[in-house]
Amino acid sequence: MTRSKNGHGGDWASYEIEYGNTPLDFSMNVNPLGISERVQAAIAEAASSADRYPDPECRQLREAIAKAEGVAAERIFCGAGAADIIYRLAKTAKKDEEPRLLITAPTFSEYEEAFASEGWRVERWLLREDEGFAVGEDLAEAIKATAKETDGGADVLFLCEPNNPTGVATDRKRLEEILDACKQAGTTLVIDECFNGFLDEPEAHTMKSYLDEYDNLIILKAFTKIYGMAGVRLGYCLCASQETAEALGKAGAPWNVSSLAQAAGIAALEDWTHAAKGVEIVQEERQWLKDALLWLGYSRVYGEANYLLFSGQKGLDEAMRKRGILIRNCDNYYGLGEGWFRIAVKRHEENQELIENLKCITETER
Repeated sequence: MTRSKNGHGGDWASYEIEYGNTPLDFSMNVNPLGISERVQAAIAEAASSADRYPDPECRQLREAIAKAEGVAAERIFCGAGAADIIYRLAKTAKKDEEPRLLITAPTFSEYEEAFASEGWRVERWLLREDEGFAVGEDLAEAIKATAKETDGGADVLFLCEPNNPTGVATDRKRLEEILDACKQAGTTLVIDECFNGFLDEPEAHTMKSYLDEYDNLIILKAFTKIYGMAGVRLGYCLCASQETAEALGKAGAPWNVSSLAQAAGIAALEDWTHAAKGVEIVQEERQWLKDALLWLGYSRVYGEANYLLFSGQKGLDEAMRKRGILIRNCDNYYGLGEGWFRIAVKRHEENQELIENLKCITETER
């Protein structure tokens, strides 16, 4: 039996082929309530006109996003998930024959894979556990120093806020310092805010208010997480300029967002109470789940969003898989390695089932 090679969580398909039933999937991090009924109805209604090409400019969807985000529609680009936009950025952000990408480590693997596929040189800034996997003040200083010592700093820096898989967010003051350093160095800063909505104070953390002041800033967002729409494939980015958004549109195939996805996005933005209820569950359950892991003896636990990273025993993911539960093995994240796992924060009864199974495995090994 062959499992998915995409290196991400959410590989329910290979499990169903192997076991013939549906797993309890803690390996992907989305709204614990799933996709809303209103969005499902919008997709069904849009199906009747699916014989037509979708609007290649996503006009109605961009207007809906503009209203929700407070950013002009012409500075918004929509893609088939955030990954689509990341790959387009790798094509449009090149400045010379040897472009440089700077990423933190560990972090979401798609940044490196997308840019490496376009010939970028990838450099990593290691996040240390003894510092809580936090982005320190030394990153901004290093960006400034590199720019002075060479012909310029990295062409692009990606920051995942909060970071995936650590779940650790960087405070706004430090983000301001990094953004300012990037501007001095001629570096485009891409901040991935796909999990921002699950933080306790998302508005106090988002950097979208800086788009007017910094022409080197791009903010990446998606409907995947907070709206529970992973299978729809819909993401967008907020750009400092209309020119950046237009360049992204020219960097890939047209009609990249289906008419069904566009209808789903508009409906999701109108159904804000569904997202809010999901966030409320996460904020209630996150601490319970963290405390339960600590009670089981997993002392190294991190996370401020809708997922937790923890250090456990080798083979824990396989042991849980045999019990019908998927957790994310993080050994392919640079900077982590063997024994690190990520779990989503779900509804209480599901979290209880996870903990009960972890308890059984822990007691058996003792």
